Amino acid sequence: MAGNSFGQAFVVTTAGESHGPANVVVIDGCPPGLAISVEELAAELARRRPGQSALVSQRDEPDVPEILAGVFDGATTGTSIAILIRSVDPRARDYEPIFDKYRPGHADFSYDAKYGVRDPRGGGRASARETVARVAAGAIAKKLVRESFGARIVGYVKQVGALTANVPEPARVTMCEVESFPDGTPNPVRCPDHEASKAMMALIEEVRSERDSIGGVAEIVATGVPAGLGEPVFDKLKAELAKALFSIPAVVGVECGSGFAAAAMRGSEHNDVFVPGPPIATASNRHGGMLGGITTGMPIVLRAAVKPTSSLPREQPTVNKAGQPTTIVTKGRHDPCLLPRFVPVAEAMVAIVLADHWLRWRGQR
Repeated sequence: MAGNSFGQAFVVTTAGESHGPANVVVIDGCPPGLAISVEELAAELARRRPGQSALVSQRDEPDVPEILAGVFDGATTGTSIAILIRSVDPRARDYEPIFDKYRPGHADFSYDAKYGVRDPRGGGRASARETVARVAAGAIAKKLVRESFGARIVGYVKQVGALTANVPEPARVTMCEVESFPDGTPNPVRCPDHEASKAMMALIEEVRSERDSIGGVAEIVATGVPAGLGEPVFDKLKAELAKALFSIPAVVGVECGSGFAAAAMRGSEHNDVFVPGPPIATASNRHGGMLGGITTGMPIVLRAAVKPTSSLPREQPTVNKAGQPTTIVTKGRHDPCLLPRFVPVAEAMVAIVLADHWLRWRGQR
């Protein structure tokens, strides 16, 4: 299958399926000497893993990473890094009654149309299970960009259904606000507006009780990124970031800066005026940290719209592989809302893009 690698200088290649024995990622291009431990990888994977709260899939996967190559004495060697994450709780039997049926909203039909064959256990290669490999690679990319130029990448849930959080200063949101409430208890929705977070929790519980699902929007902010990253035409940084986010399962829209709101503005309203430096900056950030596809040094602000989970434990009409009408009920353990576990995946993909473009910029300069 083509398209399993991402990046030019920092190259991430993944393999694995929903109900296979493991997922694996190979990372090429990471410079030598970067301190990396299993514990650091596990901390990021724990934010993505199922079963972390009552609001997400109850599939019991510990997601323990195994570093197979590219790290010696706790530091990268400059050679290819290989990381394995085993699956210990797949339940393929849940899917046996629907092996020959096309699930609405899933890639079953499109995979059959392309390849003539597919893995019918869960979503196969199209499953969000494959994102576990991205988060492992993203943990390394995050540390690389943090130590190389001080970048900080924080994602959070901005919207669930019609409920929208009030986040007036995205660049000031801290990981602590995203992960915890003021009393230290976990914030399972990962929304920094804690009142909105509680309402979102109630809404997710409501749709789950109705055997349904709901979508929303995540916002990802990267601060500390220097001006000058990105290429001027086809590899604009915003294009690379959009591809990275669109490559995540269930993403149906991506915005940067003011996004689609810019369509209703005048130029005099939308332009961000420059203010004296050093460093040179802009008084506002409607451009989302990128002009001409190249970073300006202002915070990079992105939003991704995530559709409702397609797997529903309620009867829906569909067809089988022969095109005959039938009905389907998708059993198994699925998230009623993908947003809480989507956040660390989105952060990982943004970090991978920034690591790749920083290495490309360093090579050019």
